[in-house]
Amino acid sequence: MTRMNQWRRLAAALADPHRAETWARALLGQEQPDDKRTRKALDELAAAGLVDADGRATDAFARLLAENPAVTREGVDRWLRDGRIDSFPARPKDRLELLRWVAARLPERELTEAEVGEHLSLVTGDVATLRRYLVDAGLLHRAADGSGYRRA
Repeated sequence: MTRMNQWRRLAAALADPHRAETWARALLGQEQPDDKRTRKALDELAAAGLVDADGRATDAFARLLAENPAVTREGVDRWLRDGRIDSFPARPKDRLELLRWVAARLPERELTEAEVGEHLSLVTGDVATLRRYLVDAGLLHRAADGSGYRRA
């Protein structure tokens, strides 16, 4: 079962208010009412892995989290989603790190504004802002006559 399906199974089991209440009582170690509705809820919670056969709460969430730890992104990946810039860092040091990553992907030849835009569009939806950031950081030089750009 995929990670997402495991989470969905747990969420679906708790979507019903009576099952959620029954699970909460199990978590707190409280005695459950002895009625047909509660027995059915316990069976459904057990099928989802939230309680054991005796109606005691399991560590289903902790186990699922341990099996699928959160991915910690580092470096420029902190600002990328699917290889594209998701956001620009606020801290100047971090922004410069991201801009250097972008600049390293530009060809080392004179580029027209359209060519710069074409290259930058591969990593952002906001080409004008990224181009301005690169120029301001001194990583991309604009020709005095505005005819082209060159990587610093």
